[in-house]
Amino acid sequence: MDPAALFEFNKGRAINYEADPETTCLVELDEEPPHQLNPEAVDIALTISLLLHARPMDEVHVMRKVVIDGSNTTGFQRTAIISLNGKLDADGKEIPIQQISLEEDAGRKTGEDQNAVIFRLDRLGVPLIEIATGPVINDAQEAGRVALAIGQVLRATKKVKRGLGSIRQDLNVSIRDGALIEIKGVQELDLVSKAVELEVQRQTTLLQIRDELRSRKIKPADLKEDYNDLTSLVSQSESKIVQSALKQGGTVQGVKLAGFAGLLKKELMPGIRLGTEMAKRAAFWGRVGGVFHSDELPGHGISQAEVDAIAGKLECHTSDAFVLIADSRENVLDGLRAVVERAREALVGVPEETRTANPDGTTHYMRPRPGAARMYPETDVPPVQISSDRIRQIGDNLPRMPEELAKEIGSKYDISPKLAAQLVNSEYVDTFGEITATAKDIAPSFVATVLTESMRSLARDRVPIESLEDTHLKDIFRLVAEGKTAKESVLEILKWLAMHPAANAASAIDELNLGMMGKTELKGIISKVLESHRSFVQKNGAKALGKMMNLVMAEVRGRADPRLVTELLQAELEQARG
Repeated sequence: MDPAALFEFNKGRAINYEADPETTCLVELDEEPPHQLNPEAVDIALTISLLLHARPMDEVHVMRKVVIDGSNTTGFQRTAIISLNGKLDADGKEIPIQQISLEEDAGRKTGEDQNAVIFRLDRLGVPLIEIATGPVINDAQEAGRVALAIGQVLRATKKVKRGLGSIRQDLNVSIRDGALIEIKGVQELDLVSKAVELEVQRQTTLLQIRDELRSRKIKPADLKEDYNDLTSLVSQSESKIVQSALKQGGTVQGVKLAGFAGLLKKELMPGIRLGTEMAKRAAFWGRVGGVFHSDELPGHGISQAEVDAIAGKLECHTSDAFVLIADSRENVLDGLRAVVERAREALVGVPEETRTANPDGTTHYMRPRPGAARMYPETDVPPVQISSDRIRQIGDNLPRMPEELAKEIGSKYDISPKLAAQLVNSEYVDTFGEITATAKDIAPSFVATVLTESMRSLARDRVPIESLEDTHLKDIFRLVAEGKTAKESVLEILKWLAMHPAANAASAIDELNLGMMGKTELKGIISKVLESHRSFVQKNGAKALGKMMNLVMAEVRGRADPRLVTELLQAELEQARG
């Protein structure tokens, strides 16, 4: 029995599917056998294999991998090994590429609650490339560098989807005396290193807890499944959770955790404690909202007197902790069993499990690690033979690698090697080529800087740049080249369009009042500035140009060409001096 499959089965949730006839066919509905492997997807996988120096298979066989979380209507995911034994250079270190596979994407989760989950089938069956590295990555920063290097190879093909969520890193992390932990779904490249660091911190702290429990001479037999009904002790509690459970006919029960006093509040990673991990287990197995534990009580509406009464009923000593759950009796008992199991695992150290990445790089419990017996042959899809001629043709037309492309861009557009490398590693290298081909009056270095450093700066400021389309970017630079707005206005326009993606660059310019000033309007502003600083101008003459230029540019706020401002200012200063 696969433990991950059993875990999903025990959730007992209904699975609902949303299927649009425009995007879903009978294969996705599991009403028709699958078709043959998509030849283009196989060719792309072979291209990536050759770029990673992997050995393609002579014949590709499709397998079924058990997946019963509901994301696949069939109950399995189709996957096929394309190549083996490749290698990747990541900052001078050779990283083995163990396996490159082609598989189908799952359905897209659009909603869930305690009793049901909803998947939309518009994404089901989309081809995915899975690349597995060898276990030679030794620190968190190196993991980030390897992920970046893989991304560079993928982008070189110009055949992979870009943007948040299109590349999902699954991290297998272990430390000495720890355990293999799989972290699913790290979507942002910058979070790879952080997720590894925090998992190392979590495992290290769990080993410290294990050692403390051993020093307290706690054994598995000391952690008994001895559950006590504590309803009468908390029936008058001010806890809203307790009162809500009791009104629905529920119960409050607890269990003693011998020797765990003070350990449940020990922080494993920011915002996540051992007690939090127990609560997550209880939530999954017991379908409960959470737990109370003695390290956080009194609190949450439970008084000190009630805590003392509970500790007395459970026969807790000063070194013991306890956990309470308020819910239906069945859910409470299932949740407390999960708590005791997690406590026993703490005696061993780090339990093997699959975890899900949070947006801040922390993780939470997802399910047990799957067993080995979850793959079996797909009988509905025939094998695909990979001929030597097919490999040769793909090999003769491999795309250029990032280093070569960066050199070419740097030379062609006269931009620095650093900026060229940043551009190649960004999502906008093709957009850069299209912009510079049409907006020829704009310096390529300025376009490259906006598409790399400026876009990263906007992302750091939490501007939703992922909503910007290529058409937005091309239109902005076209309008700059046509003299409709100034270069200095580009960032403000980008910010506005990111918040209003349905609009276009021209409407952004109008809304922000960033259209270029005419000569008449500009002359009026210059005259006003010079009049306000008449004595300074009379005293310094032509030397006043620098200061007056700064004052005028601050006044026009990017709505005037600096060259035109300089020309008009010089003329006005000459006239004032005369």
